[in-house]
Amino acid sequence: MTADEEVGAAAPPNMARRAVDEFDRAVAEWCEGIHNPALDRFFYSLSTAADHSALWFALGALEALRRGTPSLAVRLGAAMAIESVLTNGLIKSAFPRIRPPSHPLHPADGPLPYGMRRPITSSFPSGHATAAFTAATLLSARGSHRTMWFALAGVVAGGRVYVRMHHASDVVAGAALGLVLGQILRRSLRFD
Repeated sequence: MTADEEVGAAAPPNMARRAVDEFDRAVAEWCEGIHNPALDRFFYSLSTAADHSALWFALGALEALRRGTPSLAVRLGAAMAIESVLTNGLIKSAFPRIRPPSHPLHPADGPLPYGMRRPITSSFPSGHATAAFTAATLLSARGSHRTMWFALAGVVAGGRVYVRMHHASDVVAGAALGLVLGQILRRSLRFD
């Protein structure tokens, strides 16, 4: 292989990386432009509620009560435990990525607003996004409130960029992973 061929062979990954970095930067700048106290309260509180999939466990229990199917809550709990082990244990450890810089109003060494905790795992992929889209896929398995579940998943996932816990590409990857895991778990845990 000639030197020119070697440079050409290396170019696509570098171009892809630059495109991802540009995407992440553009989304972060857009989020920075819309920051305000009301959105801060909403997104920090929502992020906190979704920690450890607590939001999804609660909504799954309510949906199980609404449907009169207690086993739904048990199956959702099992699915979210599997998702967490895969995402936060195996996958994040294979892709170490530093989280975005902290917001000037809450430096890296200080407390975060609205009780939000500072994660210690890799930024890639977003565990909140993976959990959200896994849960949305499972909770909408029978066509029940499909738009609502996926809209909520999108808001939870997108909020992680707003609160500067993830790069936008972390969230996109997490959402895609959640959709795939959701389909696998939907069949294997009989959500249909």
